[in-house]
Amino acid sequence: MQKVDLIITGGKILLMDEQNTHLENASIAIDKCDIIAIGSSFDISKKYSAKKTINAENSLIMPGFVNCHTHAAMTCFRGIADDLELMDWLNNYIFPAEAQNVNKNLAYWGTMLGCAEMIKSGTTTFKDMYIFEDETARAAKEAGMRCLVGEVLFDFSSPNIKTPEEGLAYTRMLLEKWKDDPLVNIIVEPHALYTCSPSLLTEAKKLANEFNAPVGIHLLENKEEREQLKEKFGKGAVAFLKDIGYLDDKFIAFHCVCFDDDDINLFAQHDCKIVHNPASNMKLASGIAPVPDMIKSGVTVGLGTDGCASNNNLDMIKDMSLAAKLHKVARLDPTVMDAQSVVRMATIEGAKVLGMDKFIGSLEVGKKADIIIIGLNKPHLTPLYNEYSHLVYAASGADVDTVIINGKLVMENRKLLTIDENEVMQKVREIAVGIKESLKK
Repeated sequence: MQKVDLIITGGKILLMDEQNTHLENASIAIDKCDIIAIGSSFDISKKYSAKKTINAENSLIMPGFVNCHTHAAMTCFRGIADDLELMDWLNNYIFPAEAQNVNKNLAYWGTMLGCAEMIKSGTTTFKDMYIFEDETARAAKEAGMRCLVGEVLFDFSSPNIKTPEEGLAYTRMLLEKWKDDPLVNIIVEPHALYTCSPSLLTEAKKLANEFNAPVGIHLLENKEEREQLKEKFGKGAVAFLKDIGYLDDKFIAFHCVCFDDDDINLFAQHDCKIVHNPASNMKLASGIAPVPDMIKSGVTVGLGTDGCASNNNLDMIKDMSLAAKLHKVARLDPTVMDAQSVVRMATIEGAKVLGMDKFIGSLEVGKKADIIIIGLNKPHLTPLYNEYSHLVYAASGADVDTVIINGKLVMENRKLLTIDENEVMQKVREIAVGIKESLKK
């Protein structure tokens, strides 16, 4: 009998593999950071013994959620400027509040709070864009979360970076410092086409190519942006990106609300990736991204919460529900964005967006053990006919009981094991006092 570190036994398993395999009364054997075996509980018990066994009876076992776009440290700005239009919200509230308040301390503790919130709602991997991202990486590493992080690049200064050249140098430092880390990965992230010059965009892409790193950018989030960029470039934004060599399989665009058929086709032809942010787009009244058309055209689309200033939470289950319902009402078609497809967007398709699908996003032998356990023995989850339906239309992040990342337990029975959540909440409350004062000026 082979000894392993951990066995999860007796639950229903959604593998989220290519066949959407569903197993009853099944078990998973985990050794170190890897999935060693998946099968019936009887078969696993005959072949493996473990240092620790988790009884997952009356529970759903599945891959952890992949949050493909957020700004984790913006938990510190949750609710400061609601019910505003995108550019007003960004230019008159968020940028000024960040300029006065963001520092290493905020970046670290805000990210820690974000990690606590994400783990407690089943997210095991997140893709981040913000300021002082070395602090974001440090916090995620301490929390035991898998991440893909990048310093936001602007033409103008940020609280961390004074010039575009400094921003590129800081990003290079991140790429070199975190190279080959088992949890922390680095992405190159120009903020948007309206905040970055063509020269900065070109240099950012050169840096990404040098390190074989992905590039992420906010793109065509609303109609005002689309018209502004068309006037600026004399052509569509996606056509401009094609001309400067951005469109390839490592390019990730966030939002993409105002994509037309030509934009979608260009993304499909170049294997570019898209992140859908339904809650943020709804709250800022940016519009509805044509996600069903993107998927139909073969574009890989993941799901993201965006930051807590424009969502106001990091619960991927809530965003799955919004994504499914938003497109049904927009198209007056209840069959679009079915529950299974949306769960795939939050798991394996999200892993594909981040270029991580070879080792996360589905439960398969040889992949990393990024696993969540959702308790089903609850009134609002009874009876159970379809697991995907329950995840999208009935469950919430609070139903996640246990989280394993890279083979390590980070939450068990709703108790965080890598984060002192009371300390983190107190630190962020203290930071919030200064933010409130700055808003009065």
